[in-house]
Amino acid sequence: MEQVTPHIFAETQYRGCNPGFVVTSEGIVMVDTPQMPTDALKYREEILKKGEVRYLINTEPHGDHFMGNCFFGGIGVAHEETRNRIVQTDMNAIKERMSMMDPGFKDLDSFTLRPPSVTFTQSMKIYSGDHEFVLLHLPGHTFSETAVFVPQERVVFTGDNIFYNCQTFFQEALPKEWLQSLKTLKALEADFIIPGHGEICKMDYIDEQAAFIEDWIAAVKNAVEKGWSLEEAQERISFLDRYPMLSGMADFGPQLQKTNVGRLYALAFENRL
Repeated sequence: MEQVTPHIFAETQYRGCNPGFVVTSEGIVMVDTPQMPTDALKYREEILKKGEVRYLINTEPHGDHFMGNCFFGGIGVAHEETRNRIVQTDMNAIKERMSMMDPGFKDLDSFTLRPPSVTFTQSMKIYSGDHEFVLLHLPGHTFSETAVFVPQERVVFTGDNIFYNCQTFFQEALPKEWLQSLKTLKALEADFIIPGHGEICKMDYIDEQAAFIEDWIAAVKNAVEKGWSLEEAQERISFLDRYPMLSGMADFGPQLQKTNVGRLYALAFENRL
């Protein structure tokens, strides 16, 4: 676990997203939870050494950001669409998946769905002690992607709108909106980014993330303009030489490239690139 500021901690070594938390005078404010139950239990032990959880914010509806919710207290908060997606989760399928991914965890009955209980649509603020938390709806990696800005600490949790020095996932991305959301992030008075994946970084990485998205868009638009079929585009377009895959997912690299191309190819035909 890395200490980012005197009050903010984040974990970047788990399989799944980077969960983090802020220690305030009135309790802990968490941002996302570990994907693996065994990681979540260890993470909970560390958090409880610093205080009780007051709020738990989920930045998006993908499982690696909310699967560990059930192991923590506090009031759950998320974008309205993130909650809608979470409540539709098939927990039986998730339990079966976890039994293979995390065989060291045996108490599957305690692994339950815990959706957020408070939602917002555009923005909201939460206060805990002297700390202010600004939640911003910034569509990009997903429609309901949320950033959590902590102005007193000059830190922003970006969710998966930032993949630091690793492959970016576009499976349900909105690229045009994503680029606009990155401009909004860049305007924040922050020093550090806690990304959805990859190491903690500084604000200047936003330009690199935007450039990568733009390169993906250009490659797929060029393929469409040349008349390539989807299959041809999927065979010819790859950015695996640009960044490594997430830890433990190297074998998934070729499939990710095809998935990314498939998403962007469909958007190109809808004039949404």
